[in-house]
Order: sequence, then C-alpha cells, then structure tokens
Amino acid sequence: MLGTIKKFFEDHIQVFAEEANLQQQHRMNVAAVALLLETARADFNVRDEELQTVARHVQEFLGLNESETAELVSLAETEAKNATCYYEFTSLINKGFSTEDKIKIIELMWQIAYSDTVLEKYEEALVRKIADLLYVPHSAFIAAKHRAQSGSGKCR
Repeated sequence: MLGTIKKFFEDHIQVFAEEANLQQQHRMNVAAVALLLETARADFNVRDEELQTVARHVQEFLGLNESETAELVSLAETEAKNATCYYEFTSLINKGFSTEDKIKIIELMWQIAYSDTVLEKYEEALVRKIADLLYVPHSAFIAAKHRAQSGSGKCR
C-alpha cells in the first residue's frame, strides 16, 4: 500500500516538475526575445529590417517554426512594453542560460543593432548594459560585436 502511494506521488511530482521546467524555459525565452526587441527599439526608430532580423534569429536560436516565432515575439513585445526595468529579463536569463547562450544573446543583439547598417549610440549603450547585467566577459562582448560587424555571426 505504501509503495503504491509513494509511486503515485513520485509520478505526479515528476509531471509537475516537468511542467514547471517548461514554464521556466518559456519565461526565459520570452525574456531573451524581449531584450532583442529592446535592441530594435533602442534608437527610437524600429525598422522592418530589425524586426525581420529579430524574428529570423529567434526562429533559428530557439528552433521554432514561423507561427511559434510570431507568437513568442508578440508575447515578448507585450512583456517588454510592460517592463519597468531590464532586471526582469536579465535575472531570468542569468538563472537559466549558460554562459555560451548569454554570449549568443549579446551577439544577436549586435546583429539586430547592425541590421539597418547604422549602429546608433543608444543601441550600443543597451548592448553594453545588457552584457554587463548578464555577466558576459568583456572579451566575449567584443568578439560578439566583431562577429556581428563582419556578418559571420550567423545564428547556430
């Protein structure tokens, strides 16, 4: 009898834990996409090239199809508009993303900043600030910038 009860709770707790992990991953993805959208908005002039770059990189980076990408971008737009600070996003990313993934986010931010061929000072300041908040080493920050500038920073 105790074995049956124990198995019941183990099975249900595992299901709840898996659901919680999926929800946490979704929140982290929304946070990452929100930062990419903030990069597009940083110069107060959102261009189609920037939004297309965001969508393309989100789709490649997270392995989503077009409709999933559109839904995630829409959700991230809402979150970004309602956010009071970047900490809401960077704290989630710091808890769940690897250093390599955080560097990739910075590289994607650089690519979005360069997607309209003009790097504005506000875009650069934002990428620098987020890199600091994500604890990305300065050498990785610069390397990501160079990859984005050269166009070799394609999403893996």
